[in-house]
Amino acid sequence: MTQDVTTPPAEQVLPNIVVTICTYNESENISRLLTEIRSSLPEADLLVIDDESPDGTGQIVLDRAAEDPKIQLHSRQGERGLGSATLFAFQHVIAQDYDILINLDADFSHHPRYLPDLVKALRTTDADVAIGSRYVESGSIKGWPLKRHFMSKSINFWSRCWMGLPIRDCSGSYRAYRCDLLRKIDFSEFRSRGYSVQEELLFRCARVGAKFTEVPIEFVDREVGESKINMNEAMKAVWIIARCGLEPKKKGTTGRV
Repeated sequence: MTQDVTTPPAEQVLPNIVVTICTYNESENISRLLTEIRSSLPEADLLVIDDESPDGTGQIVLDRAAEDPKIQLHSRQGERGLGSATLFAFQHVIAQDYDILINLDADFSHHPRYLPDLVKALRTTDADVAIGSRYVESGSIKGWPLKRHFMSKSINFWSRCWMGLPIRDCSGSYRAYRCDLLRKIDFSEFRSRGYSVQEELLFRCARVGAKFTEVPIEFVDREVGESKINMNEAMKAVWIIARCGLEPKKKGTTGRV
């Protein structure tokens, strides 16, 4: 008697997911964050990119990795910077057999409880990028001074105008990406090595035809550690966004910007 083996529907097949976190001096946050991520999305691998944090962040991750094979650490030697670390993480991931990459900050401003919502948004729609958004209905920000609100709203308005992005939250880094989309991007074209890498990632995604969706989150300002954003980084972002917006569209591309 021949057994009838039925192939499960595609939506029931779990994708290979990796969560990337870029760290510098996050020893007060990283262990609890790894625990929360494993609890919220237990099927995912975790990749921490650490820039030789002098506070021992890397060693904490190594200790956790010794107990959990789903946790990986890459310690960058002689390099520092969130933008370049983010680009390294993305290029490292797309060279492997992952379906979805999720990126989030290490300071708990992006709570891991939203991870399943981001994955669901990609699995149930035709979107290529699911954005954890502060600026859609039910999204919010907690703990920011007026200056930070002004800077964020300004850079998002600037991004929409210059890059033509159909997105309310262009500057947040809490996002899920289809890796097949990221593999279409030429990462050598990136201009940014700082915080503007988040806007440029969306720009490059749109250039290769990405569809976007936004998932509401509550963004909570960090409770421990120090924010690494400053006015100098903000001004660099303004300049890089403008330069990206002036790029001529390549022939044969399907992007909408």
